[in-house]
Amino acid sequence: MTRRFAPSIFLCVASMACVAALLAASCALAQSGPAPAPAKQAQAEPSLPHDRHEGMTVSADPYTDPSRAKSKFGKANPLPAGILPVDVFLHNETNQPIKIDLSTIQLSIHFPGGRQQAIDAVAIVEVAGAVAHPGGPVAPSERRFPIGVGSGGDSKTDKMAEMLRPLSLDADIVPPNATIHGFLYFDVNHDMSLVKSASLYVPDVATVPANKPLMFFEVSLGEQ
Repeated sequence: MTRRFAPSIFLCVASMACVAALLAASCALAQSGPAPAPAKQAQAEPSLPHDRHEGMTVSADPYTDPSRAKSKFGKANPLPAGILPVDVFLHNETNQPIKIDLSTIQLSIHFPGGRQQAIDAVAIVEVAGAVAHPGGPVAPSERRFPIGVGSGGDSKTDKMAEMLRPLSLDADIVPPNATIHGFLYFDVNHDMSLVKSASLYVPDVATVPANKPLMFFEVSLGEQ
């Protein structure tokens, strides 16, 4: 006689197999541990000089103290070369990206009598060169290489640039509800006292993709 099994028996076996698979997956997840928490965004201290409007806040932290700058930059410290590093925080409170033209950001010096002087940011490679060669760039005649072999670049300057890049502001898009920050560098010819009468001028800011311009930002560094 042929034995017939009820369909309910097969359904029961299948259900038990599914339960076993789910238990095995749960055990594997438990052994692997919890997923790492996302990295926290760096936020500017509320006490820093800042300018805020239209859902955007620009804060600035000039590094004028020698020991503080040395602790931050190590051997790539630009302060002894007469270059002021400014940690710039860009905080976007809106639900759309905001683009900043980094090439037009300036340090504006306000002198008595109303006179002003605008100082452009110094490129990282130029900062690195000033740090690597405080006495000035090495003359080509002082570099000794075999005939027909080029220098391939200044290795000391390249090393300093590698140290500066991770600390520098190189992103020009601030994502929605996010903050980015990094250093910009300004040659003040060793006169750090100018910071008291200086402001960070950020003229070209616009929403993306509408390309709607925002009013310029000006952060008075003498407020701190």
